[in-house]
Amino acid sequence: MNKILKLNTRDRTTLLKTPMMTSLGPTSLTRMLDIAAVTNFESRDLVFREGEQAEHFFCVLSGYVRLFRLIKEGREADIRVCGPGDVFAECLLAGGETYLYHAQAAENVTLARFELAKVRTLASQESDVARTMIVLLSNHLMSTMEVVANDRLQTAPQRVAHYLLHNCQDENGSASIRLPFQKSLLAGKLGLAPEALSRAFSALRRAGVTVRGRVIQISDVGALKQV
Repeated sequence: MNKILKLNTRDRTTLLKTPMMTSLGPTSLTRMLDIAAVTNFESRDLVFREGEQAEHFFCVLSGYVRLFRLIKEGREADIRVCGPGDVFAECLLAGGETYLYHAQAAENVTLARFELAKVRTLASQESDVARTMIVLLSNHLMSTMEVVANDRLQTAPQRVAHYLLHNCQDENGSASIRLPFQKSLLAGKLGLAPEALSRAFSALRRAGVTVRGRVIQISDVGALKQV
C-alpha cells in the first residue's frame, strides 16, 4: 500500500509551479497546500480503477500516468497521458461518485492528491479556486475536441508528424527529439495500436524521420511539415 505523506520542500516547490496553483491568490494557495498530500507509485501500479469510489483527484509532480478504459474482452483504450503539472480526475469536482477510467503509473511517479469534498467546499468559498477549476475543465474539453478532430481528419503518419512537430524546437533544418516515455505509451496517446505506430514511423522515413529507441531524428523539419 502506498504511503500518504505531507508535502516536503521539493514537492511543495514543484506543486507551486503547476498551472493549477499559479493562478491562485495567497489565501487560496495556502488552503490548497494544507489539504494536499503526496503519494508515490511504482511503474505499472494502478492509482485507481474505473468504478471505484472517487475520493480524490491528482496532480502529477514527476513521471507519467496513463488513463485508459478496459472492456470485457481485455482490450484497452487509452484516453490520455498525464505528465508533470497535469491534473486528472478533477472532472469529478462537478459531480460523480466513481472514477470513470483506470489510472496507471507508466513509470515511477509522484502525485499530489486532493480530497474532492474539501476542494468542493473550498471552491464554494474562494472564487479563484472555482475559476481555476473551470479553466482546467475548459482546457481539457478543448484538448479533447482537438484529439477527436485529429482522429477523424489525420492519418496515422500525420498524427505522428503533428506530435513530432509540436515537440520540435527547430522550425527548419534538422532536429532531434527524445521521447519522454516508451513508444507504446506514445501509441496510446495518439490513439494508435503499437503496430500502427511502427508503420507510421516507417512511412515517415521518406520525410527524413528515423527512430533509435526513444530518440527520433528529423533530417528535414520542412519536409515533415508537408506530410
